[in-house]
Amino acid sequence: MSPRETSSAGPARAGGVVTPGRITMAAVAVLTLVLIFENTRQVRVRLLIPEVSMPLYLALLATTLLGALCGFYLAARRRK
Repeated sequence: MSPRETSSAGPARAGGVVTPGRITMAAVAVLTLVLIFENTRQVRVRLLIPEVSMPLYLALLATTLLGALCGFYLAARRRK
């Protein structure tokens, strides 16, 4: 067998390059970049006592991460 025949029949080519999962992830990546570029203005966030100034996308990211951590914690407690 020549190298040309063996490389095209490999398992990596079986599913093709464009799959629904890859299309979905590309769309999510594009939407994430649009969200970041559209929300770059500075906002003031009050954290109990200090007031912090940061880009809006960082405030949204921090809120999302805190919500995800709370969700994972509650889901882990339910499993026990």
